[in-house]
Amino acid sequence: MKIKISKDTIKKFVIPLLICGLVLALLLTSSILLVSSAMVNDTEKYIKTEEEADKLYNIDCIIVLGALVRNNGTPSDMLRDRLDVAIALYKMGISDRILMSGDHGRSGYNEVGIMKKYALEQGVQEEHIFMDHAGFSTYETMVRAKEVFLTESYYKRVIIVTQKYHLHRALYIANSIGLDAYGVASDLHTYGGQTARDVREVLARFKDFFFCYYGAEPKYLGGPISIFGNGNDTNDEYYYDLFK
Repeated sequence: MKIKISKDTIKKFVIPLLICGLVLALLLTSSILLVSSAMVNDTEKYIKTEEEADKLYNIDCIIVLGALVRNNGTPSDMLRDRLDVAIALYKMGISDRILMSGDHGRSGYNEVGIMKKYALEQGVQEEHIFMDHAGFSTYETMVRAKEVFLTESYYKRVIIVTQKYHLHRALYIANSIGLDAYGVASDLHTYGGQTARDVREVLARFKDFFFCYYGAEPKYLGGPISIFGNGNDTNDEYYYDLFK
């Protein structure tokens, strides 16, 4: 049985609905782009070179945002560059604490363990490396940095290390929730698939703008772990498995 729609029905209902849908889509797209652009502009002043970062004071820790690790247990190119920049800042004496934050939510995949292992191989002291095993997103990493690792800090001043396209959102979140955050970009190479990442990042900025506005809770929080203590307190059995 075929349903016929008259021309009058199309004129009265279908066309207006299509026009409303198009207007709403344009408004949503404009809002997303406006939020993304504003976030980039507002955070640009917090992005420093390594030399500029060296002039900052009372930095509690260097936060390294996690990324893909390969099946052979090595960091991906993007992650390795983040680690190399963070380690350079550590060796410059900008802070003697590094917080590795990433995905360790399933057996057999351990971003933070691989990150710590890599830093150890580059000469960072083991007790100076803290692992946030529940840094499942940029937003969760920043909230947990403040509420778990920096509860005893007076300044709550940090340096965030990631690629620049990602750094704007990380800085916006951090400063919105009460951290005093600066960033150093880790764009040491050109990475494949960057166009797709840029598109996803625009959408993620829009999402995290509302997360910050409403104060969304991370999936896991837990009790405090002082960044001024011993980083080995954040080790677990899966971390030690990496050295077998």
